[in-house]
Amino acid sequence: QVQLVESGGGLVQAGGSLRLSCTASGRTFSGYVMAWFRQAPGKEREFVAGINRGGGRTVYADSVKGRFTISRDNAKNTGNLQMNSLKPEDTAVYYCAARETAVVFTKTREYNFWGQGTQVTVSS
Repeated sequence: QVQLVESGGGLVQAGGSLRLSCTASGRTFSGYVMAWFRQAPGKEREFVAGINRGGGRTVYADSVKGRFTISRDNAKNTGNLQMNSLKPEDTAVYYCAARETAVVFTKTREYNFWGQGTQVTVSS
């Protein structure tokens, strides 16, 4: 198993930036695809971005393309989500997820390891 802990959330004005981190422990992080999801109040959890085990393939939701960048450092067992040009509609709890697979899935049900989430609030 792998344990995931997110950090870096907070309050930011529209147009600002935040960098989220996901720290993994327990198993070799490089064996896991990593993804970020988010859940706004009253809405379903949705895919934001994913990255394959080696970091060479990334997938983004259309709503964040060109603004968010996902990355990982397997030597440090960490993954990051750089969020730029933030909008009020980006406000949500952001979750890190992982699965021991070679495929970057975009569905919530495909991931079996989750962090507890970090709140991101973007004010207008």
